[in-house]
Amino acid sequence: MSRALSFGEIAESYERFRPGYPVELLTLVTRYAGRPIRTALEIGAGTGKATRLFAAHGIAVTATDPDAEMLAELRRHVPGQVTTVRAAFEDLAPGETFGLVFAAAALHWTRPWRRWQRLAALVEPGGVFASFGGPFQLAAPAVEQAVQAARAPFLDSDEIPSPDGTPPEHAMQWPGSELRRSPWFTDVRQEVIERRFTMAAADYVGHLSTVSAYLQLPSVDREQVFDRILAVLPPTVEINADITAHLARRTAVPAA
Repeated sequence: MSRALSFGEIAESYERFRPGYPVELLTLVTRYAGRPIRTALEIGAGTGKATRLFAAHGIAVTATDPDAEMLAELRRHVPGQVTTVRAAFEDLAPGETFGLVFAAAALHWTRPWRRWQRLAALVEPGGVFASFGGPFQLAAPAVEQAVQAARAPFLDSDEIPSPDGTPPEHAMQWPGSELRRSPWFTDVRQEVIERRFTMAAADYVGHLSTVSAYLQLPSVDREQVFDRILAVLPPTVEINADITAHLARRTAVPAA
């Protein structure tokens, strides 16, 4: 949870260095829905990277996040277009339901207890739940190995393991693996949108400065590890940042 609440101090960097989401994601979600989506709720909206994609296409989005600084940054980029609510997922009161509930690289921060029941209470019957995100990886194995070696004195890994322990070689990854077992959702699908970047080494390190594993380090260690990583990088780096989307439909009749 401390990692989940560590982003506010770097809200401006998060906005600067984290990429947005492509229109292909919007197309994927709306085609899956099979009907117009008029209202949406985002869980863990951060600075609104995903919020603005859906809001820009006429969907009334309510963006929620527990961090006031992240929501303030969101409002600077989508002023007046969305409703913002400062709240963790677990603190959202059931009542209003939405045609779409989504989480962009944020669902793993939610607590597992009653997660799917809580989500189901927010999605209108027949509505859609979507979770999407993916690793931000150096494409060149040699460069990745050099970064791992530079990082090793400070961090063994900067990744977050699968919340339910699903091995990476399994065809259906989390959260689809849990959604398939949930009585509140059906028609679970997993889709991948290919995404590639070329970026300056300094911008790549800027991206790392928004990753929770580094934010948990003491500031002196953080500066050292970033200096070490920057020293082993070429001037520009190629990035693989495929988006894995999981889609599910709220069952029309609540489960007993």
